[in-house]
Parts: sequence; C-alpha cells; structure tokens
Amino acid sequence: MFSAAMVNRSAHLPALGLVIGFALLSVLMALCLGAVTIPFQQVLETFVNQAVTDKPLAFYERIVWDLRLPRTLLAFLAGAGLAIAGLILQTVTRNPLADPYLFGISSGASLGVVITIALIGSSAGGAISIAAFAGSLGAMFLLIAITSRHANYQVEIMLLAGVALSFLFSALTSLLLYWTEPQAVTAILFWTLGSFSRADWSGLVFPTLVVVACLVFMVASRRQLNALLLGDESAITLGINVKQFRIVMLVLSSLITATLVSICGGIGFVGLMIPHIVRFFISQGSAQGMLMTALVGGVFMVWVDVLSRTLLNNQELPVGIITAATGSIFFLALLYRKRAE
Repeated sequence: MFSAAMVNRSAHLPALGLVIGFALLSVLMALCLGAVTIPFQQVLETFVNQAVTDKPLAFYERIVWDLRLPRTLLAFLAGAGLAIAGLILQTVTRNPLADPYLFGISSGASLGVVITIALIGSSAGGAISIAAFAGSLGAMFLLIAITSRHANYQVEIMLLAGVALSFLFSALTSLLLYWTEPQAVTAILFWTLGSFSRADWSGLVFPTLVVVACLVFMVASRRQLNALLLGDESAITLGINVKQFRIVMLVLSSLITATLVSICGGIGFVGLMIPHIVRFFISQGSAQGMLMTALVGGVFMVWVDVLSRTLLNNQELPVGIITAATGSIFFLALLYRKRAE
C-alpha cells in the first residue's frame, strides 16, 4: 500500500517530465534562432553528424557548436542557479521578496570589477571574472560576520545588512567610476548589464559543478529547509541548529550567485520571480519542486537570451535589461496581490 508521500511524489512526476521535455525543446529552439536562422531539422542533423562522424564542422555546424550551444547552456545554468539561490533565500529568511541581489552580492562583484579595471585597465581580461568572484565572496563573508553577532534577530539583521551593504558597495563603485578612464567605464557598464556573449566550452565547467553540487545539497537538506518555514522555535525542537544551518544555506546561495555573476555579469530578479511562479503549481518543499524550480529558471533564461539576440537587428540587448523590466513588473504585481489578500 502506497504512503501519502509516495502518492504525492508520483503525482508530481508527470509535471516534472513535462518541464524536462520543454527544457530540451527550448534549448534546441534557441540553437535555431539568432542573427542567422538555422532550420530545426538542420540543428538535429548537426548533433547526429557530430555523433557518428569526425568530419570538420560546416558553417551552420560551427555556429551551433562553437557559438550558440555553449551560450545557451550557460544561460540555462545561470537561470537555474539564480532560481535555486532565490528559493534558498526566501526559505531561510521566510521573506517571499528575498532575492540574491538584495544581499549586496552583485554590488560586491561590481565593486571588484571596478577596482580591477581602475588598477589594470579595460584590458584586464580574465582578471575581471576573478575580481567579480572575489568581490561577491567578500560581500558574503561581511554579511555573515554582521549576522553572526545578532543571533536573536538573525533574519531581520540579515535583510537590513544586505540592503545596507548593497548601497555601500554601489556608492564605492560610483566613486571609483568618477575617477576611471572613459573606456573602462564603457567596459564596466557592459558587464553590469549582463551578457552571455563571452560563453565558451571551457568556461562551462566551473559553473556547472557549482550549480549541480549546490542543487544536490539543497535537495538533501529539504527537510531542514521545510522545518525553517515553521519558525525558528519549531525547527529547534526538531533538533536543527538553526543559526548554523541558516549560515550554511546563505553561503550556498552566495556561492551560486558569486559564480554566475563573475561570468555573466549582473542579472537581477530571476531569483525573485521563478520560485513564486513555480510555487503556484507545486510545493517547493519536495525534491521534485526544487528540481522544477531549477528547470523553469533555466528555461526562462534561455528565452531571455533568445530575445536579447533577436529583438534588435544586428545588435545584442543586454539580458539584464530584459530581466529587470520583467522582474520589476512582476515585483509590483506581487506587492499588489499581497495587499489584496
């Protein structure tokens, strides 16, 4: 006889399978669309030819394998990672409006990039990603240091300190930009708006490992996450070290965000929107719900990247502009819905 948990798990499987199928279709469609439109059949033939032959890549095949496929996979990873980072924050803070960029992580990354370009110049190259990663981690550890001193008001202090750090880093960034050469300012502005144009196969390894490892850890910790939603006192009675677990999950969320920001630049509101959208259809306390959050986030970002490549002729629109416009509308609608309840 099946238990209730097994019944619920089996009920979610068709929806999860549907999302997985749509995710695969979205990736294939993204490979077709761009400045050069490639027929869907040709994209499928490209995969088949690469699997069974070792011939040199033709023109269309080179576009698919060398340009669009790594870019699309990076977009999917970014969307999935930011979605689960937002879900973690909304769970551990019990704040439905929590977002990875609310805690100053993106501002810390921007500050690291500005400092690097101001010292080295706009030809900093790979040092920009390292600086963004270091700035993000620095913001995370500073936030943890502030939060750990206020155990009784950890959630409230976490939110307030995150907003304060975000404004502080933004102010320091603006001050440095004032003294930086104009060419460097242009490079910084392009980075902060977010883009997947620098994607390549070698750059996919590290974000893939981080996102997958964090998602596995999150699924394994789903019982503790669900207990936090009941309140700190209830979680403590269930034997959970609330302070330690909250800091661990904050580090996890910050690590995901720092990794993706260092590669893709500033992309906001994904961590806010996607968990709410998935929450309308399925409970995110289950393993299926967490996996679906990651998949929906990946699909969303794949189509945002397609829009950024196709909305303007012979130009690429930064993905951060599209997510900011979409996210701000979603944020206002969410506030209106909360007020109406």
